[in-house]
Amino acid sequence: MDSLLAALRAAAEPTRLRLLALAGRGAFCVTEFCEILGQSQPRLSRHLKLMTEAGLLERVREGANAWYALPSGDAGDPAATGLARDLAARLPDDDAVLAADARQAARVLAERARAASETFRRQGADWDEMRALDLPAAAVEQRLLDLLPDHGLGRLLDIGTGTGRLLEVLAPRVAAGLGIDASKAMLALARTRLAGEGLGHCSVRQGDMYRMPLADASFDLVTMHMVLHYAEDPAGAIAEAARVLRPGGRLIIVELAAHDRADVIERFAHRWSGFSPAQLAALLGANALLAEPPALVDAPLPILVCPARRSAEALPARLSALAV
Repeated sequence: MDSLLAALRAAAEPTRLRLLALAGRGAFCVTEFCEILGQSQPRLSRHLKLMTEAGLLERVREGANAWYALPSGDAGDPAATGLARDLAARLPDDDAVLAADARQAARVLAERARAASETFRRQGADWDEMRALDLPAAAVEQRLLDLLPDHGLGRLLDIGTGTGRLLEVLAPRVAAGLGIDASKAMLALARTRLAGEGLGHCSVRQGDMYRMPLADASFDLVTMHMVLHYAEDPAGAIAEAARVLRPGGRLIIVELAAHDRADVIERFAHRWSGFSPAQLAALLGANALLAEPPALVDAPLPILVCPARRSAEALPARLSALAV
């Protein structure tokens, strides 16, 4: 009761409702909020601090920036989380002030995307790996979708989310989506992508896939799309994915099949030359995951789409220890 009353009091102010409406569109930093609302940083910082303490917003630190978004539900008071999302959904789209904020937010998001793209060009990373390898991205996405029901997938975690494309693809089927990536430049592009209509329930954050700041057994579906061939420790990455997966939950790995293309490994700095179905099944089985028959997508470099389920049994002790 006390926490809910505190959250209600924290929301009952015009600027804070405007911040909630913006947070419903995606994550913003304080500087961006200042640009959109036309208010000073000290003033908005006080509002954001109060709202974060009340559980209405989630604050995620990345380097020099802190990003604010609607709470994801990983931590904090469920009542405040529900209130924040309900209030954001109930705010009228035709309100003149909120409509003006939305127009300004669109401008800020466009500028963010432009800046992120320029950073990628300067670093020589302004390319999509599927396209660069001449791989059929649409066919791979369709094969993945064919493995899943049309709705009711619960909570999704996309490990190594990159530009957030898989979150966008699966958004209509999940209750909430979270992407983890180590690259701040990638996350900037992902946040711009997720500012689109119907994607407010998806978010991204910076994190290490070997030690994610997430609770045990907190996701119904985990995806790893073209991640393992870069991983120094594929077994460790799968172990961490298993840790956050609920009993009976699903893990889907999209990965290059084993190949002998040394030119590809050298050009794109891959750590591994793909994986065979047997290798992936062994990695999955060692981590309380029951491998299902993989699908093969034909391409110049064939791609495996490998589904698995987490056993209903308790995780091995060594996996639980990873969360400590």
